[in-house]
Amino acid sequence: MEHRERMILASGGVFGIFLLVQLGALAFVDPAQQQGLQEIEGGGTPTLSIAFVAAMLVATGLMLLAIRYGGVSQLRLFIIFASVYISFFAFDVLVTSVLSAGRGATAVALGAALALGVVLYVYPEWYVVDAAGVVMGVGAAGLFGINFGVLPAIVLLSVLAAYDAISVYGTEHMLTLASGVMEMRVPVVLVVPLSLSYSFLDAEKPASVQSEGEVESNADSADPDGEPPEDGQDGDTELTAERLAAMEPADIETLDPERAAGVDPNVLDAVDEQTREALSAATPDRDALFIGLGDAVIPTVLVASAAFFVDTGPTLELAGVSTTLPAVTAMGGTLVGLSVLLWLVARGRAHAGLPLLNGGAIGGYLLGALASGLTLAEALGLTGVL
Repeated sequence: MEHRERMILASGGVFGIFLLVQLGALAFVDPAQQQGLQEIEGGGTPTLSIAFVAAMLVATGLMLLAIRYGGVSQLRLFIIFASVYISFFAFDVLVTSVLSAGRGATAVALGAALALGVVLYVYPEWYVVDAAGVVMGVGAAGLFGINFGVLPAIVLLSVLAAYDAISVYGTEHMLTLASGVMEMRVPVVLVVPLSLSYSFLDAEKPASVQSEGEVESNADSADPDGEPPEDGQDGDTELTAERLAAMEPADIETLDPERAAGVDPNVLDAVDEQTREALSAATPDRDALFIGLGDAVIPTVLVASAAFFVDTGPTLELAGVSTTLPAVTAMGGTLVGLSVLLWLVARGRAHAGLPLLNGGAIGGYLLGALASGLTLAEALGLTGVL
């Protein structure tokens, strides 16, 4: 099978994961309210979002310290414990709503969550990690969705989109965090393989999640005598659009693979299709697509919030779950953003996901809210603020 076909299939797998998280969160909303899991009446205020972001920054800092100073084993155990804890809520709500068995359903949910944690600890193959990630995503997005009103949810998505862009393109610490988490084999990063033979347990850390400082570059390299290579040799200068335009496609295809994969996306946009194909030929096929669990969870918070707090407009049936039009359009906007993100990732570079995903979710939500008859102020949850 051609690499492009495998990329398309893997992209479909990523879409499937997102849909499972979103549909699961929608199914979670009403039973969770009935079980009294809404802790914040009325959906709170934007200060709730700011407090959450501050807590997340502290948690990110602690994770980076653990990765840097040898606390990876302890951090892995903590993440697995958190997986079991959040998964229990997801299982408990969904199993109880299906079985209506009270304590019996809770026991089943606890057993399922513990079993998931044991398998994740003992055998964290990619499908185990993904399964745990989906269950965690449903529980986390659902719990946040019924506690964060529309305005706090939009503030949360906006702030985290900006933070994600800064941490990936600016400080790059999110790439360092992703690199460390990959080695732990925990459901913070979801994995979709491009071949049936792929094993997450045997895979090395992929270059696509390494920071720029971790990827060896031949640019500005010197020979043993301290002299730079002659012009025209591979690795002597940065691969700019002008330099690529002056090269023959056959020469581009023989470039160092890491160097070809590291071409700036802005440069790719400036060259012709033939040059892009030659760079693609020089770049080794990736083994899998990797995407952060947060990329699936954060925009789904707005989907669940719209389903829970917006009661105006038509009610739609989606995969057996009744929900509101703004929730459905927020899902659609997220998937549009995901399409663009996967297109960028297919070009060989790590990208910040939340600007596209959260932007799509917010834009889709607003379209659905306005179509449902809400004013812009009502759609944004500003009527009680203005």
